[in-house]
Amino acid sequence: MSIDTARLAEWMDEQGLPGKGEPIEARFLSGGTQNEIYRIGRGEHVCAIRIPPPEAPTERDAGILREWRIIEALEGTDVPHTAAVAACTDASVLGRTFYLMGFVDGWSPMDHRGVWPEPFDSDHTLRAGLGYQLAEGIALLSRVDWQAKGLHDLGRPDGYHERQVARWLSFYDRIDGARTLDGMDVATEWLRTHRPLDYIPGLMHGDYQFANVMFQHGGPARLAALVDWEMGTVGDPKLDLGWMLQGWPEDTSDPAVANKGYANMQYMPSREQILAHYAEVSGRQIDDIDYYLILAKWKLAIVLERGFQRAKGDVKLESFGPVVVDTMRSAAELAESTKYAR
Repeated sequence: MSIDTARLAEWMDEQGLPGKGEPIEARFLSGGTQNEIYRIGRGEHVCAIRIPPPEAPTERDAGILREWRIIEALEGTDVPHTAAVAACTDASVLGRTFYLMGFVDGWSPMDHRGVWPEPFDSDHTLRAGLGYQLAEGIALLSRVDWQAKGLHDLGRPDGYHERQVARWLSFYDRIDGARTLDGMDVATEWLRTHRPLDYIPGLMHGDYQFANVMFQHGGPARLAALVDWEMGTVGDPKLDLGWMLQGWPEDTSDPAVANKGYANMQYMPSREQILAHYAEVSGRQIDDIDYYLILAKWKLAIVLERGFQRAKGDVKLESFGPVVVDTMRSAAELAESTKYAR
């Protein structure tokens, strides 16, 4: 879609936003079928707009407001985030609900695809900092007082873990053509009969990985912002940790890990080092991490299976096929080998 910059400028003036009377320059940054992001320049002022394209499902408008509530709630916290500028639900402005957020002058690992920008490509000690910063982002997020921020109705924290198996099995059952996955019965039964050592509800990202953060330019590694809050909710923040670590290499010194996935994981901190840093910053215990790893692997395999079955020639989605099988098998193997017994 294209942005009606004249109408947007009129609305921004009505909101009393900076740059009144100045023309707007909109430049597409990223996006797809769910949301699009544009850089909005107006005189000396720069921000970004996040808006669903015209063909996106109508529920994305509610999703946009959900994201807005989260970034607005992060104001005043120590969680790296984009600034909340303004939100609009009036479809007469741009045709869809949208919000304006602060423009982040940083870089995304998705823009580099396996090769870190300098100095992180050549200085391996600095590269390790990227992993620690990634963990620190969700550790800080887990400490946000979501009730004080008015997010009591963002999710359903009560009974969170009791709902997981039934919810995602129902999701799996609705996948047209879903395969019978090796190990799924083992992992499912394990999850039915185990729970974490404790459960402290908190704000969670829902899809936490290198793809959904931005870093400041130059070293040392510093998070600039957690981004893409489509799956944000109030639930168990340690599932973000499990999601982040579910594919973390066992041996980050192994050269073979450099070419797996979109991020070069060689010379990253070990899983144990990441866990220790998360525990220190968040104040949460991590002795039950195997529960979260099994849940994350099991859930990820189910989510990716839907993508694979909808591929229809899409090379990226077709590549999910073997990943689904390996991830579900990994969940079952950990369920069978873990000493975690609660």
